[in-house]
Amino acid sequence: MNRSLLSVFSLILPLAACTITVEDTGGQGHHQGSQNTVVDYGSSPLIEWADSGCYWDSYYGDYIWWFEADVTDADGLYDVAEVFVDVYDDYWGEWVETFELLQESPNPDNWFSDWMEYSTWLDCGYSGYTVEFTAYDFDDNVDVVDVIPYTEY
Repeated sequence: MNRSLLSVFSLILPLAACTITVEDTGGQGHHQGSQNTVVDYGSSPLIEWADSGCYWDSYYGDYIWWFEADVTDADGLYDVAEVFVDVYDDYWGEWVETFELLQESPNPDNWFSDWMEYSTWLDCGYSGYTVEFTAYDFDDNVDVVDVIPYTEY
């Protein structure tokens, strides 16, 4: 019985195999059509624009901290996996808090997050922060941009 099954598998496996043909284009990446553009897969994400700050919200009776960035990737917008913000205190030279940004708008390259100040360790009256935006893609490539946030003072 075992010998019969091995014979059957040895006949079926070659039928299930596939052939991959690779054409040498003479360069790295993938040529698209007859255009001379080359897509270099494995490109790092690019933070094109980033900003942050806080403002008073009279409805909630609290300051709101917001973080926003436009992130693109030559491999496609959906190759961007995560965008984080680390807030540092420049005076003390210490890390204060980390926030995750989300794709909450119809624009897939826009990442955003906002927080009520009472739920953070931040103070809108303090102007000594640096906000570090970090974007990761699914290939673990990274881009980092630092900004000075808008504060009330």
